[in-house]
Amino acid sequence: MVYVLIGVGILVCALLAILTRRLLLSAAWLALTSALVALMTYLLGAPHIAVIELSVGAGLVTVLFVFAINIAGEDITPLKSLIPKPLAVGSIVLAGGLALFLILRAAGVLNLTPLTNLESAILWEERYLDLLLQIVLIFSGVLGVIGLLANGKHTPDVEEQS
Repeated sequence: MVYVLIGVGILVCALLAILTRRLLLSAAWLALTSALVALMTYLLGAPHIAVIELSVGAGLVTVLFVFAINIAGEDITPLKSLIPKPLAVGSIVLAGGLALFLILRAAGVLNLTPLTNLESAILWEERYLDLLLQIVLIFSGVLGVIGLLANGKHTPDVEEQS
């Protein structure tokens, strides 16, 4: 029951981080999301990953966001999404399917054949949460770099061409 409450808290905080119009409040919701993810990973038995998530996700990233927001200002400008809508929906469906698979596997509903290679078994059965967290962090980093590079492009206005 505790895991479900923490999972719902993570989803609510993540949605509020996305939907909040003020950037500083969005950074605070994101920090709370990261803190709850750290709590969940600690309760699931990955204390080292929990410490990394708490220090980097809730600490360093939040400080950098607040610093950047204070320097750049908090102007609300409507921006077009850099990620195409089908890719975003597909990513959400993939993440939901993966979460459902892991829940069903942990509940014992899905019994997969055991792996023969001991190293593969350790990676995929005992450390899969750490592996998934690293995949999400790498994916987020790539999207962040794409966002930074896209903001550096200059599109000439009609007035500048005349």
